[in-house]
Amino acid sequence: MASLRCEFSDPAAEQAFLRHHLATTQAQLRVTFVFCSLFYLSFAVTDVIWLGYSLHTAVLAGARLLVAASALGSLVLLRRRPASIAVTRVVASVVEVAGAAGFLLIAALRPGEFSLHAISMSIVVIVIYIYIPNRLLYAAAIAAPATLGFLLLADRLGHLRSVELATMAALLALTNLFGYVAARRYQLLLRNEYSAQTVLKNLSVRDPLTGCYNRRHLHEQLLETEISRAQRYRLSLTVIMSDLDHFKAVNDNYGHNGGDAVLQRFAALLQSMTRDSVDSVVRYGGEEFLLILPETDLAGGALLAERLRHALAATPVEHEGQQIAVTASFGVASVDFASSTHAAHINMIASADDLLYAAKNGGRNRVCTQQLV
Repeated sequence: MASLRCEFSDPAAEQAFLRHHLATTQAQLRVTFVFCSLFYLSFAVTDVIWLGYSLHTAVLAGARLLVAASALGSLVLLRRRPASIAVTRVVASVVEVAGAAGFLLIAALRPGEFSLHAISMSIVVIVIYIYIPNRLLYAAAIAAPATLGFLLLADRLGHLRSVELATMAALLALTNLFGYVAARRYQLLLRNEYSAQTVLKNLSVRDPLTGCYNRRHLHEQLLETEISRAQRYRLSLTVIMSDLDHFKAVNDNYGHNGGDAVLQRFAALLQSMTRDSVDSVVRYGGEEFLLILPETDLAGGALLAERLRHALAATPVEHEGQQIAVTASFGVASVDFASSTHAAHINMIASADDLLYAAKNGGRNRVCTQQLV
C-alpha cells in the first residue's frame, strides 16, 4: 500500500479495487451531489429573505445555482457512463472545485461575515475530504488551496484583527488535517477490507498448493459459464485432462515434499503456457489437472497438449539437489458449438478423462484427442 496516497502500489490491484467499489462510489456521489445542490439552493432562498432582492442577491443566487448545476450535471454524466472509473473521478473533482470556488465567490460578495464564513468553510473542507469519494491526493489538492484562498480573502476583505485571522487560520488548518487523517483512515480500511475479501475468495476457489482453480469452482461456476458462452456465440470449446505419469513412484522415491514440488512445477507450466484471463487451469484430482480453453478447436488443443508434454519431459524438476524426471499424459476433447448437437458438451470432461486413460494405456507420455459431435 502506498501510504501517502492510500492506494495499492500495484496499479492492477488498485483498478480492481475501484472496479469492485464503483457502484457504491457512484451511489455515494449521487447522494452527496443531491445534498450539496439542496444546500446551496436553500441558502439562495435565505439570501433573499435576509438581504432582500437586489442585484447583489441575484449574483449570490447565480453563484449558488452554478454549483448546484455542476452537481446535477454530474449526476446526468454518471447516469450515462456508469461503468467508467475515469468519469467517476472527474465528476467528483469537478463538483469539489465548483463547490469550493462557488463558496469563495459567495464569501467575497459578503465580506462582513467572514467569522461565520469560516464555519461554512470548515464544512466545505470536510465534505471535500470525506463525503465526496475521490482520490485522497485530489481532495487535498482542492481543499488546501481553497482554504488558503479563503484566508487571503479574509485578510483582504474581512477587516479582521490579527489574532482573529490567526485563530481562523489555525482552526482551518486543523480542519484540513483532521479531514486528511479521517479520509486516509477510511481509504485504508476500505482497501484492507477488500484485500481480506480477495484472500478469502481465492481460498474458496483455488487449490492452496498449486494456485490453480479447485474442482468446486469448476462445477459451481467455471464450466457452466464457458459452455453457456460457447453456445451463445457458437464457438469452439476444448478441454484437456492431464495426469502425471507414475506419480506414486515420485512420492515413494522423493517423499511427499518431492511430489509437491513436481505438482507445483507442472501447475506453473500449465499456467505459463495458457492464456491469462482467458483459459482456466483446474486441479481436478491429486495429480490430475484440467484445462478449459475457450474459442479453441481440437487442433489448437492438441497442439497445446503436445507443447506441454514436450516441455515437461524436457525439464526435470529440481528438488533438494535432485533432478526428478517426470512426464504426463493428455486427453483432449473438443466441441464446435456451431455444428454440434445440443448434448455434445454434456460429457466433455468424462470424454477427456477416457482419452487420458487411453493415452496411459497406450504407453503414457502421449496425447489422445477426439472431436465430440
